[in-house]
Amino acid sequence: MSLERADLTAATQPLNRARSMPAGFYTDPAIFRKERERVFLKHWFFLTRAEELPEAGDYRAFDSPGGPIVLIRGNDGKLRCFANYCRHRGSILLEGKGNVGGKITCPYHAWSYLNDGRLYGCPDMKDAEGFDKVENGLVALDLDTWEGFVFARFTKDGPSLREHLGDFPDRMTSHKLGAMRCTWSVTLDVACNWKLILENAVETYHTGIVHRDTVGAQQSRSPATKGDWIAIQVISGRSIATLGTEQPPFPPIDGLDEEAKLGTWFTVVFPTVQFAVAQDCLWWLNTRPVSESRTVLEVGGCFPEDRLALPDFEARALPYYDRWERVAKEDVGILEKQQRALGSALYKPGPLSWRDDMVQAMGVWVLDRLEL
Repeated sequence: MSLERADLTAATQPLNRARSMPAGFYTDPAIFRKERERVFLKHWFFLTRAEELPEAGDYRAFDSPGGPIVLIRGNDGKLRCFANYCRHRGSILLEGKGNVGGKITCPYHAWSYLNDGRLYGCPDMKDAEGFDKVENGLVALDLDTWEGFVFARFTKDGPSLREHLGDFPDRMTSHKLGAMRCTWSVTLDVACNWKLILENAVETYHTGIVHRDTVGAQQSRSPATKGDWIAIQVISGRSIATLGTEQPPFPPIDGLDEEAKLGTWFTVVFPTVQFAVAQDCLWWLNTRPVSESRTVLEVGGCFPEDRLALPDFEARALPYYDRWERVAKEDVGILEKQQRALGSALYKPGPLSWRDDMVQAMGVWVLDRLEL
């Protein structure tokens, strides 16, 4: 691994003396393999909103750092997440999203599984010594939801989801996130390390430059948090989920507490997702790390459910969708340049600004878990 101890020490100094992380933190395949082992396979990660799969048999397949997985709703109404492979010889079972009804059939040798994961059919296995259908169902991941947000993990060890989230749920109570519904998403293939995306998402140092023609310069505060999340809050008297200076198309959520009224939260719930929580909506940036230099980024957005019943909802929602996609693509452009620059043989870590406090916090959280 290409991380020098002196560089890591410099990156974890008090902010006024700290340097940025060394290039290998973002470019070294060995570091990415260590992240897979110590971070991605050991912590809760966000998948989607529960309402995306409303009916029995609805499913969505994901490529995760731990391999292909599938989220499916059973006939009993329960969501489950499984490793997406057949227990016979390992073929992928489901692609994309859709509805399989009550049964999943392997496209290779036609083994089949009920939508709760139990093995149902296995042709020509009657002579297999010791074969037990009960022991050959789909392999389940741990799964939990909070306010409609679905999380999974590859282990049953460690803190519960609620413990992982710390005081995030309490700080978001007045936003009534459980009453929101996802109405839009876009997926981008990004040629950069996953951590660069999330670091960028919790600093406003760049906004007046990269986003000069969209969101413009912003000022933020960095509230203390408890649990596996960090945040900045952009101070604004109104939602900044749309562009321009006019009032947003939707009014603020009723009953927001005083902290929520201050501005928009830009959070990172470790390890891989940002939730941006405004006075009138929520959007997320969900990273799915593919390699040390490639990430699949899903941007999704939610509104309070009662807004969806408005006759002009779609027209009102369009400025939000435009802002979320335009700003995400502006960030992708600069982050891909950053990733390329980190490959320089002459790269040296630079000094951090006071506005990089959450960038440093993001790196330190990951570094602590790598145990280098």
